[in-house]
Amino acid sequence: MYRILLVEDDKSIVANLTEFLRREGFLVENADGQKGALAKMEAQAYDLVLLDVSLRDGNGFGICTAIKSSWPTPVIFLTASGDEYSVVTGLDLGADDYIAKPFRPRELVSRMKSVLRRCSGTPQPLLEYHDISIDTSKAFVTKQGNELFLSALEYRLLLYFFTNKGVVLTREKLLSEIWDIAGEFVNDNTLTVYIKRIREKIEEDPSHPTIIKTVRGIGYKLG
Repeated sequence: MYRILLVEDDKSIVANLTEFLRREGFLVENADGQKGALAKMEAQAYDLVLLDVSLRDGNGFGICTAIKSSWPTPVIFLTASGDEYSVVTGLDLGADDYIAKPFRPRELVSRMKSVLRRCSGTPQPLLEYHDISIDTSKAFVTKQGNELFLSALEYRLLLYFFTNKGVVLTREKLLSEIWDIAGEFVNDNTLTVYIKRIREKIEEDPSHPTIIKTVRGIGYKLG
């Protein structure tokens, strides 16, 4: 049974669509904005996200980018009819499909099943470096086989290092790529604090790091 996250702040749409999808055999959970959606993604693995573009808390574009940077979960955008800009922007950000409102529920289910079939055959990568492993399908991090408990921001930052192994990442790049897409303001000093926290969890000797290394005057790199 597929688990679906519906990110929508229109209560009538949530109620009607949730009831219909459950009758179709899906498990459905709801978030009404950006913070709630990312919190649920951190806590639970989902097979598919249905994502409205326009939300009172944040917007669908920021959520989609955050999801695609941290999880392999497919995303279908729910867009206003005829909103070509939203469609193009969503697809450019990595969305797997879109459907315009108002939509026929059975057409939506057909699109959902098509995306799930297409994505289910994709191997889920396991990223490894030294004794640290990241299972991106579950957002699960281990050190020597033991689970590490990271916050959502710590996880996204660590994942960004692992997907850019050997690349020197400036502080400006980390701030723009990691924090801005989450819709959260994080200044340079806060970035330093998060790097310190991650090192305390993954390094044998955080005061002499061998995994996330400092490149003086520039930023950091993995390896």
